[in-house]
Formats: sequence, C-alpha cells, structure tokens
Amino acid sequence: MSTELDFITIAQAARLIAARELSPVELLEAKLARIGACDGQVNAFITLTAEHALRQAKTAQADIAAGKHRGPLHGIPFGLKDIYATAGILTSGHSRSAMNNIPSEDAAVTAKLYAAGGVLVGKLATCEFAHGGPSFDAPWPPARNPWNTAHFTGGSSTGAGAAVAAGFLPIAMGTDTGGSIRNPAACCGTVGLKPTYGLVSRYGVIPNSWTFDHCGPLAWTVEDCAIVLDAIAGFDERDSGSARCEVPDYRAALGEDIRGLRIGVIRHFWEEDLKVAPEVAQAMERAIELLRNLGATLEDARMAPLQDYLDVKMTIAETEIFCVHQRQITERPDEFGLQFLAQTLAGCLFDGSDYVQAQRARRRLLARMTPLYEKYDVLLTVSSAPAPRFDKQSILRSWLGPNIHTAFSVTGGPSIVVCNGFAASGLPLAMQIAGRPFDDAKVLRVAHAYEQAAQWRGRRPSLQPGAAPAAVTPPPALSGAVIDASVRAEVAMRARRAGLKLDDMQLALLSEVAPHAFKMAERIRRDFDRSEEPASSFRFPD
Repeated sequence: MSTELDFITIAQAARLIAARELSPVELLEAKLARIGACDGQVNAFITLTAEHALRQAKTAQADIAAGKHRGPLHGIPFGLKDIYATAGILTSGHSRSAMNNIPSEDAAVTAKLYAAGGVLVGKLATCEFAHGGPSFDAPWPPARNPWNTAHFTGGSSTGAGAAVAAGFLPIAMGTDTGGSIRNPAACCGTVGLKPTYGLVSRYGVIPNSWTFDHCGPLAWTVEDCAIVLDAIAGFDERDSGSARCEVPDYRAALGEDIRGLRIGVIRHFWEEDLKVAPEVAQAMERAIELLRNLGATLEDARMAPLQDYLDVKMTIAETEIFCVHQRQITERPDEFGLQFLAQTLAGCLFDGSDYVQAQRARRRLLARMTPLYEKYDVLLTVSSAPAPRFDKQSILRSWLGPNIHTAFSVTGGPSIVVCNGFAASGLPLAMQIAGRPFDDAKVLRVAHAYEQAAQWRGRRPSLQPGAAPAAVTPPPALSGAVIDASVRAEVAMRARRAGLKLDDMQLALLSEVAPHAFKMAERIRRDFDRSEEPASSFRFPD
C-alpha cells in the first residue's frame, strides 16, 4: 500500500483511519519511505523527526483502537516551516545565526496540531527567517520545486510547498507576510491559505512583520486546508494581534454551491499592473468562465494599483523585520546569508516618518475596500505561477516590481491560492480568491467549488527515487548596477546611524537596494489631514 499512500489527502486518510483500514503507523512509515527515497532531490526538510513522529503515531494508533478518536487530523503526518517553535526540537529559521535554537515551548499552532492528534514528521526549509530568496550560502540547501528541480518553489514557505507537492506530507504549515504561503502554493501546484489576520495565533513563530504576519496551511486540496483551519483557528491572548471572533465549521461550509454569489474580478492586476504570459491570462479566462457556469455572477472590479500596496507593505515590513534582527545583525552580520541581508538591511533606509506615513496610507487602502466588500462576496485575481528558474532569481526581485500577493496582505482578509491549469512547460498555474475579513468560509467555499469542477487535482509531479536534482547555477549576489557616489555615502551614513558595521560586499548589497527603497518611500503620499491616524493606532485589549 506504500505507493498508494504517496499522494493521499488528509480527508482520504482520515476516513481510512477512522474505519480502521489504515493505521497511523502505516501511514507514517509510507511517508518516511517516500521522504527517504526522494527528498535528496527536493531538500524540503531541515530536521526530520522520525523517532518523535513514530512515538506520536503509536500513541494515536493506540488511542484510536481504544475508541478515543479525536477527529480528522488524528494520526495524520504534518510538517512545520522551521520558524514554528517546537519544544526540544531545533527551530533554525534556516539560518546559521540560529543553528542552536532549541525552544522549550511549542508554538500555539504546534500545540493545537498535537492536540488534534497530528504527527510531526519534521521541520521544513524556508528562505532565511522567512525573508529574502533562495540562499545557497545557508547551512542547508534551498528547497526545490518537485515539478522541475531546476526551478524555485517560490518563497518563503519553500519546504512546505515542496513537501506537499512531492507527496512527503498531506499538510504543512507555512507563514505569509507578503505571499509566503500563496507563492509556494502557486509555484508548486498546491492549495495555500492565508487566513484573516488574527484568526490563527502567531505565538511562538519567529516574527517577520508584526503588521502583516499570518500562519496558515498548504495542502493538496481546499477541503484539507479547511480541516486544518478548523483545528488551528481561535483567539490566543498571547498574540497581540489575535482576534476574538466566532469560529465557524469551515469544512461544513464547503458543501454549499456558489450559485448567486457575486465575484469581483481584479483584472487590472494581471492586464495592467503586471506583465503575465499569454498562457497565464488564458488560464484566468477559463477559470472565470467555469465559475460563471457554476452559477456565480462575475464582473470586473478595481482595487488600488499593485504598486501602492507594495510601497506600503515594504516600507512597513522591512522596517519591522530589521528591528526584529537588528541586534544580531549589528553584532554578527556574517552569520546571515546575502539574500537575507539584501532584503533586511533595507530597514535602516526608512526613517520614522516613512513608517508612520506608510501606516496612514495603509488605513486609506483599507477604507477603499469597504465598497468592494459590500458589493462582492469574494474577489478573484491571478497568482504568481509558473515557478521561475533558480538562475533567473534576481536578488533585487522584491524591489523591481509589484508582488501579486501583497495587496491581500495589506488588506488583511483571507486569500487562497488554487491551481487553475498548467503551462506548456508542465509547471502549475494558479489564481487567488480573496474575501472580507473573517469571511474565510466563503473564500474556501468558492475555491472548493472551482477545484471540484476543474479537476486539476489528479495531476502530480513525477519524482524518481534516488535521482539527483538538476544542476543549477546560483544567481550572482550583486547585479553590477552602477551606484552613484552620493547614494553610497547616504547608505553608509544610515547604516552607521543604525549601528551596523558592514563589509564591502554587505554595503554594496545595501547600496544596490537603496535607490528602489528610497523611491518606494517617496511614492507614499503625504497629503494627510492632521486627524488621519495610522492603521497601527493603539487600542485597548478587549
């Protein structure tokens, strides 16, 4: 039965386990065999917790045999992006600077998955501290795309996307600050859910941006994501962003059809704001037609330009992650990879007024969503697939153009990525469905209806056990752009002011980023009335 279990979903496995036709130990052993045979070419795992998992699987098996079945996650293998704290197990952030970080306490999500009977198979690769791009100078290699190992998984939940697509795990937990669940889901052909901000506790997760961080699942089906969300959603007083709200039965909502639902198509994101390949645009048109045939009403709608969201998100988030790691970067900059530094050092380039004005601009962007939420049940747009080659990954890519996922990071509501076809290359294509804050059930419902009708879930990547990964040439750290002497002097001054002591390479990296960062800050409007507050204004806890 081992090969039959390679691509089993949570829902399928749960039914077999509940019927005593499959044991948690048998399922775990099949997954460990698959990982042992194929992870050498995918690099999804940083730490494989096989002994820990076997203990949990045996306990689950005994409990189920004794009639103590906890639900659909009981006995199900899962993985965690390696920024989720795991008591007694390395939580490295995929960084040399945290190679000895052994937490004494589990993250909130870790504990909830354990309580649901989940079996932790291991900690998964990420971009360093969930930031930057694929690092070839980190202690562990970057995860590779199972559809073509010369291609990137998308970041930053790299191992999560790879592990689910490769059949190593039916579920993996990622985090999403500007697309870090949705991007690997799109590139690896999985489903990826960014829940509403505050719906899932971030307690015990190494922070990236307090303003934008989300925890959420990657799985093969929408139903599996709903099963996991049922287990992990809920208020947690230890997370300052956690919301007190009613948590519905997300899985139960999937059975409703979508006739009569109103869908706003954010077409300008892929026709004006971004340049997408014809096959990407064609996949979107086919998806729109399918949703219309399912009974939904679709019409074009507009949000702000993608660049507006990116400018706000980057100014806020880069400032915040710089503050998260400022002491370590100041004291030990050589312990961090160049991809991480190229992104994170930029936090020192923004000043206090940039940060506050970006938070005020975010409040305007949030207010602009109100009429859209009133008119439409969900919003539909493109995602980031197909996956790029490793050698085409510019270290400046986050600064050079809009990110399709950032808009729904800034707005904070739920957003899910589902596969909507395949490119001629064989790589997956994908689209996003987003919704009102805390209307995650409706987003899941529409995604599930599309997924069931489209039937893309029968296609899986083919990995040959024992095969070597494709040879790749890492992109150069520096683009070679000519840096104006005045820009370099300004950058050096701001770095010193932040307490940084950078070598020539690190200063060159920051100097290449600087013109883009300065332009972002300049584009944020400053025409606010005196009374306009930032989106981060203080509120007393409930």
